[in-house]
Amino acid sequence: MKVEIEQRVKAIAHALMKRGWMLVTAESCTGGGVAQALTELAGSSAWFERGFVTYSNRSKEEMLGVDAALIERHGAVSLEVVEAMAQGARKHSDGQVALAISGIAGPSGGTPHKPLGTVCFSWAIDQINLSSEVVVFNGDRCSIRAQAIHYSLQGLARILASTVATE
Repeated sequence: MKVEIEQRVKAIAHALMKRGWMLVTAESCTGGGVAQALTELAGSSAWFERGFVTYSNRSKEEMLGVDAALIERHGAVSLEVVEAMAQGARKHSDGQVALAISGIAGPSGGTPHKPLGTVCFSWAIDQINLSSEVVVFNGDRCSIRAQAIHYSLQGLARILASTVATE
């Protein structure tokens, strides 16, 4: 999977540089793992603006401007909150492209409505959330986090490829 992630990051870097865009991440359950994967590529400062690790609800509110009422109403692991995280990351940075993740990596915290392994993703360009998804991964905490990192990069590469292809 490491080689696949490296190739995906190179494709992301190429698409961002082609457009002159900067990327920003807002991560919860992955704890900065996406930012780490992105910055493994030398020269990433040319297209990676910053990463927010907003593990607590309070940090989502303070650093990204996510409304506390939104978190209370839908829960931190929800499409509504992850979309707000993506837009908040974009607004609190110089990035045009944002990727946000929030989930339940375990080993506890799951419910019948949101089981262990539930992860929400949002990818945004400027003020438009282009795609938001909920995926339920299987495995232990480490495996769920690794799958979430991989999936987020896969989604970002897909969105950037489709955006560049439409020009």
